[in-house]
Amino acid sequence: MKGTIIICLRELVEGKFGKDKWANILKEAGVPDLDKGLTTFKDIDEAIVGKLFNATCKILGISFQQAADAFGDYWVNVYSQKYYKPYYMTAKNAKDFLLKMDEVHQKTTQALPGSKPPRFDYEMPDDKTLIMKYKSHRNLIDVLVGLIKGVGKFYKENLQVRKIGNDKVEIKFS
Repeated sequence: MKGTIIICLRELVEGKFGKDKWANILKEAGVPDLDKGLTTFKDIDEAIVGKLFNATCKILGISFQQAADAFGDYWVNVYSQKYYKPYYMTAKNAKDFLLKMDEVHQKTTQALPGSKPPRFDYEMPDDKTLIMKYKSHRNLIDVLVGLIKGVGKFYKENLQVRKIGNDKVEIKFS
């Protein structure tokens, strides 16, 4: 996994809770020196990312879904706007954006050697429902749920987002 995920989490925690909380999270996760030499494209062991999310939950006293929702909101509405804004501008609404995510991740894989972002398949049972099949070994579908909620907020749409298994998310559009 790339360092950009950790940098985003750090920005979120430090901005909302302070640098001391981030330091405590690093310590709890067993990686107190992780920030040294961290860059957006640096490869980070996936187990460390899991430990950081779990430590974030423990230190902040929140559930994993609360952490995933906060991360998703911050990633979409703050962090990614600095780096990936053109992707958002090419979609007219949340559905269009979500339907482009597999293509975006495919391009990311080509542009960043060693990158292994999740991939997606789509089902559309009707024009108001999208089912995204999450294809990743990371088991971070809860983070995907948070990201989708963030996409709804970005496009000012009230999405109903529901995990319907360990690899599927249902999104209902108004």
